[in-house]
Amino acid sequence: MLALRCGTHVLRASTSVAATENANPLFWDDTVAAEVTDGPIAPPTMLSVWFRPHHWAPGRTGEHLPLRVHFDLKEALGLPEAVMTDNTITFAEPVRPGDEITSRQILRSISAEKTTKLGTGRFWVIDVEYHNQHGDLVGIESYTGFGYRRDGEGSAA
Repeated sequence: MLALRCGTHVLRASTSVAATENANPLFWDDTVAAEVTDGPIAPPTMLSVWFRPHHWAPGRTGEHLPLRVHFDLKEALGLPEAVMTDNTITFAEPVRPGDEITSRQILRSISAEKTTKLGTGRFWVIDVEYHNQHGDLVGIESYTGFGYRRDGEGSAA
């Protein structure tokens, strides 16, 4: 969150709410934020974005990918292609300016081999849990992916 001082009033805004022209007073008006959420909060929809690594950073070695479990599954199961078929985000405690957020990825399930119009492969469900510095749950993203081989590329592991 970016705090902008305008006279004696502090407006809290972020690039995301400005870029999307989100005029929700919760993100712009301290009085509304105090009444609705007991103070300023970060836009909930940004939770996932904060954990997406940049493809490049100075001095970085190795590949950094978002949703690492997904890519590890593709490799381990010999499934070169994959799509996400569903994504749900559930919000819990609000994220506030100054919070330190951690995440963990949990593989919930892997299906038996299935054949779809895309090819033969497996569905999997991965949850990403986000917690603040107090251990409070702030959100859960649940992804369903389908890793597959196109017809004629052999069978999945």
